[in-house]
Amino acid sequence: MHQPHDPYAALRFRDYRLLLGAGIIGSIGTQMQAVTVGWDLYERTKSPAALGWAGLAEFLPVFLFALPAGHAADRFNRSRLYQVAQTVMFLASVGLAAIALWKGPVPQTYACLLLTGCSRALSAPARQALLPQVVPDAVLANAITWNSSGWQIANVAGPALGGLVIGHTKSVLDAYLLAALCSLISVALAFPVRPRSEARTQGPATFESLVAGIRFLARTKLLLAAITLDLFAVLLGGATALLPIYASADFLDVGPTGLGWLRSAPAAGAFVMALGMAHRRPLRRPGRALLLAVTGFGLATIVFGFSRDPILSFAMLALTGALDNISVVVRHTLVQMLTPDPMRGRVSAVNLVFISSSNELGSFESGMTAAWFGPVASVVGGGIRTILVVFTVMLRWPELIRLGPLHRVLAEGLSQEGRAAVSEELPRDSLPAEKEA
Repeated sequence: MHQPHDPYAALRFRDYRLLLGAGIIGSIGTQMQAVTVGWDLYERTKSPAALGWAGLAEFLPVFLFALPAGHAADRFNRSRLYQVAQTVMFLASVGLAAIALWKGPVPQTYACLLLTGCSRALSAPARQALLPQVVPDAVLANAITWNSSGWQIANVAGPALGGLVIGHTKSVLDAYLLAALCSLISVALAFPVRPRSEARTQGPATFESLVAGIRFLARTKLLLAAITLDLFAVLLGGATALLPIYASADFLDVGPTGLGWLRSAPAAGAFVMALGMAHRRPLRRPGRALLLAVTGFGLATIVFGFSRDPILSFAMLALTGALDNISVVVRHTLVQMLTPDPMRGRVSAVNLVFISSSNELGSFESGMTAAWFGPVASVVGGGIRTILVVFTVMLRWPELIRLGPLHRVLAEGLSQEGRAAVSEELPRDSLPAEKEA
């Protein structure tokens, strides 16, 4: 007989609730800062390229420091590392507020965005690797789903709040200060979290230990397929960086408040989808659902690129968020279930570089493409290329289509290739048991 499905299983653990709250508040501040920076830069420069350079400024620290940060997450207290990261984000927001107050030059804004990227490089591996230490394996998938819901709440509230503050005060200063306050609250919420003790990576940090996460992902085909799909979908198909242009009088003419709602639209759709996924049984064919979701993401992006109606544009952005949430839940569950705990920090760091940071690198690509060919060509072309990526991944990794229910992934164990990537540095009993014939 099937056990009754408990959609609130993860929320019954105190440390998880604290960590979830810290993540939501911190992400609200981050998203508020992001929409404020976009509006501020475009108002000051009227240049799509300026928006692209902002994305690159946040990407570079993640690209350079994520692997060392992931190694640190496998050696030190992950909760404390997360608090340090949020403190760095606080300093970045305060710096942006000071630039707004004293009318500092644009290059100083990019310097603060470099600091924001450093915070993300340290924060994401620590927080993602911390998750399995505050909930048991049996409710890990449920915790990931609620994490996605919380993140989407932040992605709705943050941009909307940022746009409302700018629209009401006619200034970006208060929005930056409110973002800084969110970072401090996040630190306070994370402080009481006491993760259970797990095995730690031993010995000095070497090049081999730093790249162990890359080797593991390269040899675990399901993870590589899911990450490749998300990487190129977000890199090529995202329209977020160009929303300040679409909100302007040249397109939708909705002003800063409308920009906040447009920026919130994907998260609103994703939140509805996340709630639905939390209250239903796990997907029976998650690989097929993942491929269909990314295809739909590309189609909705194309429609948004051509739209001149604010309601239709909001609806298409919400649809991209809903479909992207399916991808997020499938990918994160695979990463957490197939990765041994002593490697979770490094694998999460690689995931950050190739997925989370692809938002920023995608912003750079969108900004540069829009500067050369125009915003519509940039957005529509990105949607078309996203669909082409789906067909490429489907042909390269057909095992993704055959993927069964996610809650069975851990029981089926790692592939022989994935075991080989970690067997040299992990004790044998830290690996999931192989499935008996």
